[in-house]
Amino acid sequence: MLDWIKAARLRTLPLSLSGIVMGAFIAKWRLGLQGADWDWKIFALAILVTLLYQVLSNFANDYGDGVKGTDTHRTHTAENRAVASGKISPKQMKNAMLLFSFLSLVATLALLYLAFFPDFIYEFLIFTGLGLACILAAIGYTVGKKPYGYMGLGDIMVFIFFGLVSVCGSYFLFTKSFSWDILLPASAIGLMSTAVLNLNNMRDMESDKISGKNTLALRLGFRGAMVYQMLLMQLPLVLILIFLGVNQFFQTQNYYAFIVMILFFPLTKLRRSILQTKKQKDLDPFLKQVGIITLMMAVLMAFGLNFFN
Repeated sequence: MLDWIKAARLRTLPLSLSGIVMGAFIAKWRLGLQGADWDWKIFALAILVTLLYQVLSNFANDYGDGVKGTDTHRTHTAENRAVASGKISPKQMKNAMLLFSFLSLVATLALLYLAFFPDFIYEFLIFTGLGLACILAAIGYTVGKKPYGYMGLGDIMVFIFFGLVSVCGSYFLFTKSFSWDILLPASAIGLMSTAVLNLNNMRDMESDKISGKNTLALRLGFRGAMVYQMLLMQLPLVLILIFLGVNQFFQTQNYYAFIVMILFFPLTKLRRSILQTKKQKDLDPFLKQVGIITLMMAVLMAFGLNFFN
């Protein structure tokens, strides 16, 4: 059981929750302005679905990199990855992927039924297709003949699914509507999520080069990837500030929404620490830190918009 828990990579779960928290509580704030109700059951199911997607993705990555031999070149992670180390066989991991694909689909259908039936059948069908796309994206990063993670497309896919789909999708579940300004916090979460992936790929550049995993970081080179990393971590708070400005928080006496801007200080310190890193393996501790700050960004937005009004 301990090997399965390690393969699930629990440290990645806070990052996966960020988009749901951001979208759900922006929806709660907006519904509150309209005097409409916010359903906590939809939020709970959305959290469950997201966690299942993330565990499925982690199992798929372990399996894909393991059977392709990619993890065998990673001296810092090889003994910790279940398939590469032999602690879990490829067949067992494949069966676990099938199980979590099924569980993810069932949980997704339950969520969409609760959110859309009986008045929004068309939306139910569209989001069912989107859920299937999420499951396929979770698997397709490293699994298959042409996994998109090996073609340098991981960054854009993480931005889309962890940012745009997660935030905008969860917002729509509650409001049954779309507003263009939701793209601003959605992009903020997407950029921070991509920053975690880029850090991971910067750490693994040498081993990925040997195994033929052509990530964007590898294409950019360490120096170029570092500049890219700084941009990914610089823009999110700017986008959130624009979102607050668009929604006229500068013109009101409610400044609590700006509590999220306190993250400027830890983000600045974290960027400086990453920038000063010379050895690729030393980037590993920063993955968890960026993930936690991303979740804090969503939580502070939730508090600022809803709980201090």
